[in-house]
Amino acid sequence: MSGAGAVRRATVLKVNEIFHSIQGESRHAGRPCVFVRLTFCNLRCVWCDTAYAFEEGRDEPVGAIADAVAAYGTRYVLVTGGEPLVQPGVHDLFAELLDRGHEVAVETGGSLDIGPLDRRVMVVLDLKCPASGMSAKNRWENLELLKPQDEIKFVVNDRGDYEWARDVIARLRLDARCGLLLSPVHGVLEPRTLSEWMLADRLPARLQLQLHKYIWPDAGRGV
Repeated sequence: MSGAGAVRRATVLKVNEIFHSIQGESRHAGRPCVFVRLTFCNLRCVWCDTAYAFEEGRDEPVGAIADAVAAYGTRYVLVTGGEPLVQPGVHDLFAELLDRGHEVAVETGGSLDIGPLDRRVMVVLDLKCPASGMSAKNRWENLELLKPQDEIKFVVNDRGDYEWARDVIARLRLDARCGLLLSPVHGVLEPRTLSEWMLADRLPARLQLQLHKYIWPDAGRGV
């Protein structure tokens, strides 16, 4: 192993949980996936369902994290949070996973610069709608950095959020840039209602349901 590789594997991250489950979101919904959930988040969305990752976690070196991922025997890995980009060392984790042959994706809240990300990493980037309370934190410059295989996600709480997302999509022609996902806040906005709005407007986006919440409705984490 090179000296640089050894240094990278020694980088320590605060990890909330690592688990094997079915990917419930994005165009990869339904695929077996290893989830690496990192601790800390710089946002406080009203509807957040992973507040337990704000502070709770343990220190783990990148090498041990990658070994834990490899033990599941699944190629597809999602690094999520919290907000994974809060920890600068996450880029060492991406590099290690990629070099080991994993297909790697990241979920980010969209408020931090995605420029340093390895271009091989698939990005699922939130644009925060008004009802989240965090729309002022959107880093619009990130949109220019997205690749065709990346996705933008809008979590929609109500009609106001939907109209905001619809107008942003149209004004910025986001459908020409990458994939688009509209996800109703689970238990708040009925999927049928959001579906009907999207159909009425011929919205060039995909409805996204959080599949894992239908498969394991009583699980608070680890799915």
